[in-house]
Amino acid sequence: MKISDCLIIVRGGGDLATGTIYCLHQCGFKVLVLETGKPTTIRRQAAFSEAMYQGEAVVEDVRVRRVADRAQMEQCFANGDIPMVEDADGSWIEALKPDILVDAIIAKKNLGTNIDMAPLVIGLGPGFTAGMDVHVVVETMRGHHLGRILTDGSAIANTGVPGMIGGYSKERVIHSPDAGVMKNVAAIGDVVKKGDIIAYVDDTPVYATLDGVLRGLLKDGLTVTRGFKIADIDPRLSEQKNCVTISDKARTIAGGVLQAVLMYGNIEK
Repeated sequence: MKISDCLIIVRGGGDLATGTIYCLHQCGFKVLVLETGKPTTIRRQAAFSEAMYQGEAVVEDVRVRRVADRAQMEQCFANGDIPMVEDADGSWIEALKPDILVDAIIAKKNLGTNIDMAPLVIGLGPGFTAGMDVHVVVETMRGHHLGRILTDGSAIANTGVPGMIGGYSKERVIHSPDAGVMKNVAAIGDVVKKGDIIAYVDDTPVYATLDGVLRGLLKDGLTVTRGFKIADIDPRLSEQKNCVTISDKARTIAGGVLQAVLMYGNIEK
């Protein structure tokens, strides 16, 4: 099968999924993205999921457009863009019968993907077992094994501790202090100081936990539960441009997905 004839469906359009979507598209694959109606991506300016709200999203000069039917999907492909459709349940998978399916939801658990959905099914991160519910697992934990492909067993279990950036780990990720509706005060890319109010959840203020660049912030107006991840601060003040570009982690994971596709996807070489 030629690359240009291969249809890959990717479940999820968040910032880590965006690295994979971008990579596969740039390599010539036809990629369809399935998303929920209201994605809760934190790094919104570096994620294709924003197209669900705006109708389209551009990351590093690649455009994703929200579509409603198969005709619009085909038009997207013809225009060199990537189509995205609202489909949390994966009904388009059964209808289109893709050559390859990638579950990039990064939910730390399997939300319904199974090994019979496509000739090659790839799961990103913990929650999948290669040889059981997917054919291949790609490791998503930062460190020596990031991006490694597994054809047997599972990825490293989620520790709940964010990766270290600029000497900070759990301090750089902010969770909602209460249940309610997001009301943003700051914007992604802003330089903040520890103690600055960056948002409110209803009337409860959300404070910056350290000095740095606000790399991610949940979309204004979304309803959240207490403890929900809502913001991410990068302590490296010189790295504002990173707010709108694909991360090193996402690119490494994408490399693992591409390797799996070329090794096991029946692609002509």
